[in-house]
Amino acid sequence: MTATLARPSSMLGGLPVADHLDRGGLLAAQRAGEVGSVHSWELVTAVDGPGTRMTTFLAGCPLRCLYCHNPDTMAASRGLPVLADDLLARIRRYRGVFRATGGGITLSGGEVLQQPAFAARILRGAKDMGIHTALDTSGFLGRNATDQLLADVDLVLLDVKAGDEATHSLVTGRPLAPTLEFGRRLGDLGIETWIRFVLVPGLTDDPACIDGVAEYAASLPAVGRVEVLPFHQMGRDKWAELGLDYALAHTQPPSQEGLEEARRAFRDRGLLVY
Repeated sequence: MTATLARPSSMLGGLPVADHLDRGGLLAAQRAGEVGSVHSWELVTAVDGPGTRMTTFLAGCPLRCLYCHNPDTMAASRGLPVLADDLLARIRRYRGVFRATGGGITLSGGEVLQQPAFAARILRGAKDMGIHTALDTSGFLGRNATDQLLADVDLVLLDVKAGDEATHSLVTGRPLAPTLEFGRRLGDLGIETWIRFVLVPGLTDDPACIDGVAEYAASLPAVGRVEVLPFHQMGRDKWAELGLDYALAHTQPPSQEGLEEARRAFRDRGLLVY
């Protein structure tokens, strides 16, 4: 099946929405990777990878992180169907910007590997255009990523939520092992990896938790940098709007001293830290 029916009638930030497909056609197109559930997209600089990035946020995530600042991307139903060809056409518009800034595309979420066929199609199309590609992922669904998909990835932003099983389970509701397994696979494949870790007072700031992430990052051969990110409250209103219970409503951001202490744990292991 090829999704080439009547053109979409609505838009998502300038992207056509494939609202012309009936349920059966939509499911078939999603399985083939011709259509993805997209929440939003934006052009960003200095985050989500090098240079100016076109970051596309896919809808749907198996994790339920207590500090998630995009809870509106958790449910796949909150995305809109977008044709891969339409997203690639939008990406093509920014090739000059990417070349000038050393940027490219980043597929994020939600969890991008919940839609591996769509991700693979976008990554292949971007590489055909000579565009740098990045995945922003927890790695929990890393087994969904085929070697062929990963061959089209230049950089992985790997979100390691905690360095011990108990804290990871508390933060995400899911086990830690799949993330660790995926990171090791990236190392074996020689794919550049940036580790991201969010420092949350009273949750992930225990020295044992931090040291666990630091030891893991130092054990991987292709880690280019580590980003220790301070917890913030910018997503609190979204939780309220969605009628979700936000457990961290009264948690404060970490102090600068606490942030630097956490970063030191990574630097002491020879890692480049931001």
